[in-house]
Amino acid sequence: MAAKQKRKLEDLSLDEFLVSGFESPEEDDSEVETPKQKNKKEATPSKSQNEKKGKASEHKEQLSRLKSKDPEFYKFLEENDQSLLNFDDTDSSDEEDGNKYHKLPTELQEGSSEEDDGDEERSPKKTKKAAESIKVTGKMIEGWRAALKKEPTPRLFRDVTQAFKAAVATTKGDGGGPCRYKVADSSVFNALVLFCIRDVYVTLQRMLNMKPNKDQKKLVLPSSSPRWQRNQNDIKMYLGGVVQLLSCLTETTVIAAVLKHVNQLIPYYLCLPKQCRHLLKQLLKQWSTGEETSRVLAFLALNKICRHKQEAYLSLILKQMYISYVQNCKFTSPNMLPMINFMQRTLTEMYALDTQATYQQAFIYIRQLAIHLRNAMTMKKKETYQSVYNWQFIHCLYLWCRVLSTLYPSDVLQPLIYPLCQVIIGTIKLVPTSRYYPLRMHCCRALTLLSSSTNTFVPVLPFIGEIFQQVDFNKKPGRMSKRPINFAVILKLNKVNLMEKAYKDGLIDQLYDLMLEYFHTQAFSIGFPELALPTVIQLKAFLKECKVANYSKPMRQLLDKIQENSSYITGRRQKAAFGVADAAAVAAWEKQTKQEGTPLTRYYSQWKKLREKEIQLEISGKERMEDLDLPEIKRKKIQEKKAEDKKEFKDLFQSDSDSDDSDMGLKIKSKKSNQDSDEDEVLSDSSAEEGESGQYFKDDNDEEEDETASKAPQPLSSAALIKLAEGEEDVVEDLQLSDED
Repeated sequence: MAAKQKRKLEDLSLDEFLVSGFESPEEDDSEVETPKQKNKKEATPSKSQNEKKGKASEHKEQLSRLKSKDPEFYKFLEENDQSLLNFDDTDSSDEEDGNKYHKLPTELQEGSSEEDDGDEERSPKKTKKAAESIKVTGKMIEGWRAALKKEPTPRLFRDVTQAFKAAVATTKGDGGGPCRYKVADSSVFNALVLFCIRDVYVTLQRMLNMKPNKDQKKLVLPSSSPRWQRNQNDIKMYLGGVVQLLSCLTETTVIAAVLKHVNQLIPYYLCLPKQCRHLLKQLLKQWSTGEETSRVLAFLALNKICRHKQEAYLSLILKQMYISYVQNCKFTSPNMLPMINFMQRTLTEMYALDTQATYQQAFIYIRQLAIHLRNAMTMKKKETYQSVYNWQFIHCLYLWCRVLSTLYPSDVLQPLIYPLCQVIIGTIKLVPTSRYYPLRMHCCRALTLLSSSTNTFVPVLPFIGEIFQQVDFNKKPGRMSKRPINFAVILKLNKVNLMEKAYKDGLIDQLYDLMLEYFHTQAFSIGFPELALPTVIQLKAFLKECKVANYSKPMRQLLDKIQENSSYITGRRQKAAFGVADAAAVAAWEKQTKQEGTPLTRYYSQWKKLREKEIQLEISGKERMEDLDLPEIKRKKIQEKKAEDKKEFKDLFQSDSDSDDSDMGLKIKSKKSNQDSDEDEVLSDSSAEEGESGQYFKDDNDEEEDETASKAPQPLSSAALIKLAEGEEDVVEDLQLSDED
């Protein structure tokens, strides 16, 4: 068979050889090798020689035989497909290695099972020891404190961190994985947390041999210490526990203490990015929702992180802080207003760290506000109006005005002033009705702030003076109100507010404040007389028309101060030796005038102090009034009163005289009503309580008159009373008409 196969291979052409493949040599080899396999099976029946050989080695042997049998074909393969010839015969070795390694898992499994069996015999003591954690006591904490003060070691610090981890795990109600220690008592928990807050930072500084830095601006990171790598895992565990503890606390004093500790540990957090990111989430939460002290401490920590790691964290923190600010501005009240102002100022300070990042975010968010305004102007629907006329929109406008005014000498942020002014002016003009006067005043204050801080002229006075033309201050109010209207915490007035006397009183105060604030910012300007001239004309026209002394008195005072300041600037301007075109000389003149002061600036400083005191008194007065429990007066209804009167006086007169008496009463009341008609027009829509109280006191007077009448003697009969009521007969003779008429 072998000879036949060899002759056939020699006689085969190239195509026939490729079709037939390498079956014939394998058959030859297999036929030759079968006797040996039988002998080897007898010796070692478990394995054969073919199993030991890999497929790659067999293939290589076949190709070597091909070289001797068909050299032309082998040469063809070398020229055209060398990858078929040059390959690694690692399959066989891999198989052999694999066969070796296949035995190891079985042995290891058997060994592990035996060890487990052995462990099960001695397990009861060991498993109990592993399951039972060491209970932390007060003596242990005192011992740790004393040992750390003497000489802090990594082993001792690891024990403290393990105990702290166990204490923090109890705050969430779960074990948090296996812990070496266990904290079961609240007093021990408090002592351990207090010990860590007070002593761990000093311990870390001593253990890492960190020297105090003389230059506070440069921060020395603990990772520069040669002992950092050895203690890194324990420090990481402790810092993670501090963040977890901060997320679970509710008591404000404890939160403040932990935040102070966090401010000390910020260099360590900066070395561990993952723990730092977790800390930032909790700091942002405390800054936006915590109490006053917690907010301040959280802001200090955020500011410290951003100052030393601007590239890594600043843009992310600014974005999250802005979103938190917008979420907290949804509702505004007298209690929320200080918190919103705090967030504005702190966020402005964060934006001051990097003007490039500030420009990117300011451009995006101011453009977003402009898109909302454009949609409202084009669509003119209630929903689009509400997207602009809300507290979030107004507070965002005021925030960016504060940012641009605080960071004013900045070439990067200068281009944003004009689009922001246009957005605010468009907001004022969107719905220019009297119901949205409070919103207009908020926008005017924002423009005044931006104009004064950036030396940019913004036409604010026309929007203020327009109110004098739209509101008739001579018209008597239709309602009397109990409380004044606080324009600082409202955006829109309802129809009832527009009828109240408090509306016009508050409006005059707001107009006075706004005009005085704006003129104060321009009081030292060389063009003040020309700037104030339209307002002076408008105020004079208002004083001629207004007949209410309470409204005309403050405006006359404001007019006098404006004219006094104008004459002062005019007098100083006449002494100047430079021309209008000399901008440098004009700027120097204005700077000198501002330093010396003007009559309006001196008056404004005094007025500001008094105004702040008035606002504080108003706030404290409202709080005192809310605390008082005033008694309620229960009044009887008019119908019940009439029924009681009929029962009380039904026996006074006879039935035939009742109709005449009722007519008499009607005549008398009609006379009174004619006399009081003017007063009724003024108080036509007075409050229900005042109306009821007036009726109440009027009925009491009627009762007193009726009681006195009932006590008086009654000598006259009913017929005499009727004659007395009718009076004497009219004399017609004296009323003769002349012939001329």
